[in-house]
Formats: sequence, C-alpha cells, structure tokens
Amino acid sequence: MTISRRKFLGSSAAIAAGFFGLRGYVSQTAAGAASEDAFGYGELVPDPLGVLDLPRGFSYRIIGTRGDEMDDGLLLPAAADGMATFAGPDGLTILIRNHELTPDRPGAFGSNNERLGRIEKERLYDYGQGETPSTGGTTTVVYDTKRQKVVRQYLSLAGTMRNCAGGPTPWGSWITCEETVAKAGRDDKKDFVAEKDHGYAFEVPASAEPMTADPVPLKDMGRFNHEAVAVHPKTGIVYETEDRGDGLIYRFLPDKQGELSAGGRLQALVLRDRPSAETRNWKPQVEGIEVGQPLPVEWLDLEEIDSPKDDLRERGFAAGAAQFARGEGMWHGRWDGTDHIFFACTNGGRKQKGQIWRYTPAAAEGTPEEQKAPGKLELFVEPNDSQVLDSADNLTVSPWGDLIVCEDRSGATVRLLGITPQGRLYVFGQNRVNTEFAGSVFSPDGSTLFVNMQGKGLTVAITGPWHEPV
Repeated sequence: MTISRRKFLGSSAAIAAGFFGLRGYVSQTAAGAASEDAFGYGELVPDPLGVLDLPRGFSYRIIGTRGDEMDDGLLLPAAADGMATFAGPDGLTILIRNHELTPDRPGAFGSNNERLGRIEKERLYDYGQGETPSTGGTTTVVYDTKRQKVVRQYLSLAGTMRNCAGGPTPWGSWITCEETVAKAGRDDKKDFVAEKDHGYAFEVPASAEPMTADPVPLKDMGRFNHEAVAVHPKTGIVYETEDRGDGLIYRFLPDKQGELSAGGRLQALVLRDRPSAETRNWKPQVEGIEVGQPLPVEWLDLEEIDSPKDDLRERGFAAGAAQFARGEGMWHGRWDGTDHIFFACTNGGRKQKGQIWRYTPAAAEGTPEEQKAPGKLELFVEPNDSQVLDSADNLTVSPWGDLIVCEDRSGATVRLLGITPQGRLYVFGQNRVNTEFAGSVFSPDGSTLFVNMQGKGLTVAITGPWHEPV
C-alpha cells in the first residue's frame, strides 16, 4: 500500500539531523543540519498530562495500567514489552503483550500470589513449587478500534520468565521469547526457585476468547538470551535475535511449515566473505561494516542448541558466525515488493548508539539453491549521534512501509522514531515519564498504534491523521 505523507516546515533540528546523518555519521551538529525537506507529522505538542507528546492532531488513550483487574480475575502484570496484533472477529483487534518479569517480581497473581489458585497448575510452565511461580508470560487484549475501547483482556501464557519480545506468525499466533538463561534450582541472589530451565520461545495463539496457551517450550529454536523473532511468510523460516553484546543472529528451519513444535534445525548467520565477522563497529582497528554495503550471507548449522553452559553464541562465533551488538527488535516487512527482515542492535556502532540492519532473504531461502544467489545483509542505519537515534529496541513496519522504532535510553527524553525506506528519520513521539518505549505495533486496520511505556506499566493506543496527504 502506498500512502503519501505531509511535508512540514519549521521542523526541529534533531529531526533534521537525521535526514543528513542517518545513513552514515556526519560531523555536523544537529543545530547545524536543519532542513526544510523533513518528513514526518510536524513538531510535537506538549502533553498537558505530562505523559506522551505527539504531533498535532494525534491523541492517545491509556488502555492498560499495571495492577488492573482483568476479565479472568487476575491482575495486569507490569513490565509490558513486545507486542503484536491480529485481526479478530467482527472487526476487533487482538493484541498480545509480553511481560518482562522474573519470579521475584509480582505479576498476574498478586503481590503475594494470592490469586494463583485462579489458574490450574498445569497451565504454568514453571510453578516455582507454588511459592515463586514465574510471573512473566503474556496477556491478550481484545480491542475495538472503532470505539477505541477494551473489550476484554486476560492472561494468555503463564509461568515463563522475562518475556521480552517475540514476533507474529502468518498463521495467527505470537512467538514470545524468554530473555534469560536461568536454570532450574534456587537463585539465592533474587530469592526464588525455578522448577525448569528457561531461555526458550513459546507459541501463543491469537484468541478473542480467554484461554491460556499450552506452555510448551520450542526447544529446537535454541536456548539462549532470546529477544525477538520474525517469520518469513513464504517459507515459514523464523529469524531470531539474541540480546547479548556478543550475540548472534539465528535462523530456524522448521521441519513442517507453520508447525514450530514439530522441530527443525537451528543455524547462525555467517558473512560469506568475513568468517567470524565483527559487525559492532566498536573497534577502530577492526575492519568495520559500511552503511549500505550488501553482504552475502551463509548459514551455519549449530550443535548442542540447548546450551547448558550458555555458550551457544561463543561456539557459533568460533565456527564462523557473525557477532552482533545486543540484537533486539526484529520485524518482517516488504519494500518495493521484496521481503526484508529488519532488526535493531541496541548498542552497535562506533559510538554505541545503535544500528538497524536489513536482511533480504534469498529467492531460494533455506534450500541448497540459496548458495548460488545468497541472501544479503545490509547495515541500514548507523548514525552514531544520540540526537538522531539512541538505543533502538523494539521496531515494527507501518502500513505504509516506514519503520517505527522504540528507544530504550536513560537520562534523556525517550522517543518513538520513524524511518522511511530512503533512510530518513523523523520523531513521532516522546514520553515524559522517562521510561523505555516497547512493543510498537499497528492494528490490522491501520487506525491505531499501540505502544508500551514499560517502567510505568502503561499500554497506550494512539490515533490520528496517519494518512494525511502531502
């Protein structure tokens, strides 16, 4: 879908810096890089409630606050993170939301787990001996975008730990990922006991009716510090990020397309001409990756993927896999009729302000034929300027093709950023409560942008003139 956007004058200097510097670092200060050719929705209007500044004509509605009682009698957990939306019945939107909690933090069951009896023990992945059940997992919101109103919300996955991000599937489910490698046993530092190992991905069906997903770990997708995933619709291949400063990018080849629990093969990304590549661009003495340079890719089969020593990334790197700087948000999108997988590396780049990458799968992705015309990886943006981009985290692709990127920065204003297919950047929003944005995603009808403000336990729905012409 092609939708034009409105140009505006008088744009802020920080926005303008992005247009000159986003595709590569430039030395000009933001104030010296002003332009009248900026893209976006205009300057932000201060929110009188002190929560969220948006462009003129846009508004937000708080649709979830930690501690709210949900329709199943449980409480809305804190630390909302990655999300995805699905088309529900009668034009409703189904929004699935992660919660990045460890068992030492209260969740859906209350501050003393007094509501734990409202859910069957078998529906929890890790019951924690009934004393410290894992309090991560997911909640589902059924939302009416026409009335801008919550219809119902409920706990949809229970007993997992630190559910950070994930990704939607083409067959109508959410893959939620544990950002931890906690093992079964007692954690004396955090004073909880786990009955099972953690560090897996789980599948949650999109349902408009209250239900908790079967808590089955997708073990063939690997055990590591998971962050996000993206699914290639044509092949059903799942790409995965790892939130570690020396993490890898993974690819899961399912044995049966659309049936991840049936097993498959896990691989790591290798730059064909640079084995064991350093992509972070941290070290001046190491040959760096240039912005816009297409790099042919190969994929390395991995062994012992349950990684009891938490060394999967280290073994992969030693065998030739490329190393990335805190892989976080990941999303599938199409530009000019071509599939791409976008992902953010939160502290990549020469000044560790963040990178955004674009992987273009091969025409024969996942088959032996891909060797003849391999997929290509490109460093899409690396501005090395905190006024342009700082600590990119979750991201999504808008209905008109722009990336919408959440920042997770500290000690400064936290922003929602847009990036056009040409690499131009604009500021769409900033929160006034000094916490990270997470989980940006549009409703299927394109009317509403949902996003979390994690530290405050808020989920908001944003509406406005998305399709205003030039």
